Amino acid sequence: MTAIAEASRGLPDARVRTLLDWVRQHMCPALGQPGATWNDTRVLIFTEYDDTKRYLQQQLDAAMAGSDRAAQRIAVYHGPTPPAQREEIRQAFNANPRKHPVRILIATDAAREGLNLQAHCWNLFHFDVPWNPSRMEQRNGRIDRKLQPNLEVLCHYFVYTQRPEDRILQALVRKTETIKREVGSLSQVIDAQLARTLSAGIRRTQIERLVGAITAADLDAAQRRTVDDELEAARERQTALRAQIDRLRTLLEASQKSIGLDEIHFRSAISCALALVGAEPLTPAADHGAEPGPPRFAFPAVDQRHGADPTWAETMDTLRTPRQREQRLWEWRRTSPIRPVVFEDPGTMDDDVVHLHLEQRVVQRLLGRFTAQGFVHHDLSRACLAQTSDAIPRVILLGRLCLYGPGAARLHEELIPVTARWTDPQTRRGLLVPYAREAETRTLALLDQALVPPQRRSITDTITQQLQACAPQDVQELLPHIQARGDAYARDAVQPLTARGEAEARAMRESLDTQQKHIAATVARHQKMDARQLSLDFGDNEDERRQLEANKRYWARRLAMLDEELRTEPHRVCAVYAVKATRIEPVGLVYLWPLTGEWLVISG
Repeated sequence: MTAIAEASRGLPDARVRTLLDWVRQHMCPALGQPGATWNDTRVLIFTEYDDTKRYLQQQLDAAMAGSDRAAQRIAVYHGPTPPAQREEIRQAFNANPRKHPVRILIATDAAREGLNLQAHCWNLFHFDVPWNPSRMEQRNGRIDRKLQPNLEVLCHYFVYTQRPEDRILQALVRKTETIKREVGSLSQVIDAQLARTLSAGIRRTQIERLVGAITAADLDAAQRRTVDDELEAARERQTALRAQIDRLRTLLEASQKSIGLDEIHFRSAISCALALVGAEPLTPAADHGAEPGPPRFAFPAVDQRHGADPTWAETMDTLRTPRQREQRLWEWRRTSPIRPVVFEDPGTMDDDVVHLHLEQRVVQRLLGRFTAQGFVHHDLSRACLAQTSDAIPRVILLGRLCLYGPGAARLHEELIPVTARWTDPQTRRGLLVPYAREAETRTLALLDQALVPPQRRSITDTITQQLQACAPQDVQELLPHIQARGDAYARDAVQPLTARGEAEARAMRESLDTQQKHIAATVARHQKMDARQLSLDFGDNEDERRQLEANKRYWARRLAMLDEELRTEPHRVCAVYAVKATRIEPVGLVYLWPLTGEWLVISG
């Protein structure tokens, strides 16, 4: 026995050997050989104790020595890890494996809650199994969660086949699965039962009894009824949440239709805005189509071009890879590339791409420049020519309606289109007549199609000169229709603005009323307290007594303020949405010419 023990003294235990075999099979086939390369597989390993964590890290470091970038393959997340470093570890483990070398994350229960680690990991090992099913389920939840890209998540634990006591581990794992099926609602009560069951330890003579107790751990009738009520309430909340999600989807669809947000047009507007600041337009990224998810586009380094506005550097920071702890700003900007951009939710947790949307900082700055200068850049006129495959020449006068509230605050803005069939003024009988609804819808659909840059084909100078000459007359003939339609649009816009103001005023009134009732109830409760009992409660603590008196004075002042706010604040909120001024102005003239070709801007 002594010889056997001495021979095994320096060897890793069976769990480490099994884990290393798994690493060789799934992560680094040539592990142990100089320069061994790693694939993209990642694994999360949980340990119960710091001593186990140190031992495991030492064993893995020794086994990985000499492999490619061995010193960067393991990260450790435990209690003493500083918050900033924890965030760095999370970002590294969720980064694309081709961009960050970390492959193994060793964690204690400090990582059991509040971490999303599923971006590129679907393998987890319980090196030590906790005697608590809910803790095991919380560990599994680090990778077994939404936005997990893999179809299957594998959570491993070790069982010694020659050790009967490990049947307890198997019973705990089975119980964990049961709790998972029951949405975890029974875990706290059952955890307490299991803690009492295992508090005396595991004796081989009691294994059958302990396995039976773990398997049978459940609630009594009264507890079961309480939990069933809670589950029913949870199901009702879940049903209400699904209904809310459906309403939000409907609202999103209506909003997209209302503002005409289309990905292709959105992307074209961004490219045009980039041209206005002297940068290159968006281009497909180098890995365009190679990576899963929506198409990726390369964004130019606007802040690095010659003569660039220096304030663009801070704006472009939102497109860079996240800054590392203690990394100097100038060094980060110099070494961190601009990430590819996408125009749809990528559905992943990594930081490989940036989702551009209307509220994104770069987008807001570019579109602000676009809307402010798009029509007047280089003194270009507000007339443009778009080519379509339709056989009828058409003209569109675009107007802009703006409603302003107190202090010239912009409450509402929308474009007003008036469409008509275009005819040569020399053969035109009377004025241009706006289209009816069906023909107008068709014309606007043709305009949407024409805004997407097609293959280039020039238009003859004769047509260009002809349309330039008649543009002022066309504007004058359609302008009264823009004014009339703008007045109708303004009337339609006032009603929802008024309703919004009234809704916010009601919400304000309810909030103030709730606050007033709460403070009044608190004051009444303290007034009813017996002065002697109050003195006994506080004893000789003068600081607490002074604090209570200060609270009473504040409550009195706040109640007086609330009376005034209930009288004035709802009216103030309603007044914010009161329309004080209306402005209707023409902003552009578009000709849809029956040819296939490019979209030209005509000099005035």
